[in-house]
Amino acid sequence: MEPQIIATTPFEGQRPGTSGLRKKVRVFQQPHYLENFVQAILDTRPELVGGTLVVGGDGRYYNREAVQTILRMAAANGVARVLVGRGGLLSTPAASCIVRKHHAEGAIVLSASHNPGGPDADFGIKFNAANGGPAPESMTSAIHARTQEIERYLTLDSAAVDLDRIATLTLGATRIEVIDPVADYAELMASLFDFDAIAGLFASGGFRMRFDAMHAITGPYALEILENRLGAEAGTVLNAEALPDFGGGHPDPNLTHAAALVAMTRGVDGLDFAAASDGDGDRNMILGRDCFVTPSDSLAILAANAHLTPGYRQGIRGVARSMPTSQAADRVAEALGVEHFETPTGWKFFGNLLDAGRITLCGEESFGTGSDHLREKDGLWAVLFWLNLLAARRQSVAEIVTEHWRRFGRDYYTRHDYEGVASEGAEGLMAALRERLPTLPGQQLGARRVAQADDFAYTDPIDGGRAEHQGIRIRFEDGARIVYRLSGTGTEGATLRVYIERFEPDPTRHQLDPQEALGELIATARELAGIEPRTGRAAPDVIT
Repeated sequence: MEPQIIATTPFEGQRPGTSGLRKKVRVFQQPHYLENFVQAILDTRPELVGGTLVVGGDGRYYNREAVQTILRMAAANGVARVLVGRGGLLSTPAASCIVRKHHAEGAIVLSASHNPGGPDADFGIKFNAANGGPAPESMTSAIHARTQEIERYLTLDSAAVDLDRIATLTLGATRIEVIDPVADYAELMASLFDFDAIAGLFASGGFRMRFDAMHAITGPYALEILENRLGAEAGTVLNAEALPDFGGGHPDPNLTHAAALVAMTRGVDGLDFAAASDGDGDRNMILGRDCFVTPSDSLAILAANAHLTPGYRQGIRGVARSMPTSQAADRVAEALGVEHFETPTGWKFFGNLLDAGRITLCGEESFGTGSDHLREKDGLWAVLFWLNLLAARRQSVAEIVTEHWRRFGRDYYTRHDYEGVASEGAEGLMAALRERLPTLPGQQLGARRVAQADDFAYTDPIDGGRAEHQGIRIRFEDGARIVYRLSGTGTEGATLRVYIERFEPDPTRHQLDPQEALGELIATARELAGIEPRTGRAAPDVIT
């Protein structure tokens, strides 16, 4: 079967962001659009010729069609072997797991993560490198450069591959292996956590839990692991069927978009534990009865208790967090005597630290947590980690959190998101803040004096790579912080994220509502940036 050479011309705007290329479905459905980007990957990754490629996605609208396109192009371009999840499905963590276990040269992962799905919603594609992690800047820059000069792509004129049964097939000279999307990942989880102890927790009869898969990719993973392997009662996994439009919901596990799950944890009859994951399975939200665990606190608590789990019994080597994430994990690392790092937002920045063995755990405030078991954040892994802690400590979520604050102090923390803001207004806001940075240190803002103000830049301690303009930081003399960032994960307009944080060492003041405890700083953040006059928004769309 001879490859077809299809003439094409470049499209504007195919620069990958922090998590690949994300656009509306209808943009990807344009003739040649997806093909151009896939060919750019194949042209710039010569190791794929004669190598192994992993392919799969979160099952959102257009996933199956895109998988078929990628398989034909991989075969036409000389990829020797492709591992594809049954149904074209793979969670993002599972894709990383499979790349690493089967020594693949990389993966093409189809997802727009926590963004909505459907014919009028979002789609995405990214390349993961041979370590299983998101492509570093050098790779994404090369892919983008190739999209700007592309003149042709290669494909096969062939029938669709049967993706719905586990089998080994051939497409041209390429071996296509349709694999169980869950098996390798579930096996890895069983090696990290005490499944017997967790099963005992479920069997005790006194523990009630729900996991909301949000009609996204973690449904089949959670069903297999929580209900089939660990013995959680039937119905523990809610919204378990992965649907192309995520059931019309927004697959973002936060207090706003998972409000129904949050309600189940309230009051004397509330669940003991609840959790949710997002569209592609790499994010998590952790809840106890009348208790929301912020992602920043979750990372810190996992770091402080890692020795209670089989996979981390020997302790951790270090911890890394994204810059906007609270400093709670830093305090744990200092107490443990291990390194801690502050990186830009984007999981790829953790990759070098993980590969070099400098860190064991890492996390972002945007509901992402992970470790050296993969090179992606991993939602279900975090849920199992918490279940292992609950089984080992025999305390409630709230008791574990409160005890942690008593030992390390509490970092009051909140994130205010202004979504779909006009790009011009959002960029003008950031530009105005940057102009003021040199004059802010020493100024009194509200009740606090500014100690430092900068536009965060990061030099990678492993390869010396430099990332600039990663977010504006305002640090006060008492250690409180305000951070402003424009998110790169949306597909229209801009999302302005404002992060507010202050440390409280006094245990008698650890039970305040964060919006109350941070009220003065929140007002300062709004006034300093001129959020309402510059964006037209009187209040954030999402508060976490």
